[in-house]
Order: sequence, then structure tokens, then C-alpha cells
Amino acid sequence: MTTKNPMPERTFSARVPAAVRPTVDAARRMVKQVAPRAQETPYRGSRPRSARAMWKLVRYAIDGENVVGIGTYPTYATLFFYRGRELDDGGGSLAGTGSQMRFVRMREPADAWRPALKRIVRKAAALARSAAG
Repeated sequence: MTTKNPMPERTFSARVPAAVRPTVDAARRMVKQVAPRAQETPYRGSRPRSARAMWKLVRYAIDGENVVGIGTYPTYATLFFYRGRELDDGGGSLAGTGSQMRFVRMREPADAWRPALKRIVRKAAALARSAAG
């Protein structure tokens, strides 16, 4: 796994709200394990003014094709899938009604390691690899 425009780990972790930091860290470790070819790119934006808006922290891409991103709200973290509409999660884990993106909420670190979520990340990575050719 490579990181584009790397941000020091301490700086990255300090930006994440303390309440969700362990969950975000678990999600990052899981994505790196499940999709080792994915390149991590931190978003440079700042915390949103509204607690109802997602704060996008980092995204992962394979050969330039976005796979998954990690965002946070004050009380939970989110994995969002750029081509989520095309993914069959097999159990209703994916939420959202947008034209492309879908997401999964994670309220605690163990949520990041659920087998169903790891399968979705694998499928998203395979979808990105097939699109990249």
C-alpha cells in the first residue's frame, strides 16, 4: 500500500475526533489488509461546521480508480463506496440512495472487521481493478 501526499500518522490521528478515532484506525487497517494494492490519499479538508455533514478523511484508489473512502461524523465512522450501487453486499449492509455511492456505518472498531464488510471492500477493489483494465 502506498500513500499519495502522505500525512504523518500523528497528524492524521490528531485530526480525527477522539470519540471515533479507534473506529477510524480499525477501518484504515482493515482496508489496507483487504486491498493492499490500494493507494491511500488523505483529504485535506477541515472539519465541517455542521455535525450533520460527513468529514471525509481518506480515500483509497487502485490504478486511479476510487475504491472506498473513510469519513466521520461526531459519533460514528463511515466507509463510503464510490461505485456502491454496483456492489452486491448480499445482506443489506450498504445504505444510501444516491446515483452511485453507498455507505456502511461503523459505531465501534469491531464493526470494521465484520466479514460482510471485508467482502464488500474486496468486491469494490475487484470492481476498481476491472475498470482500470
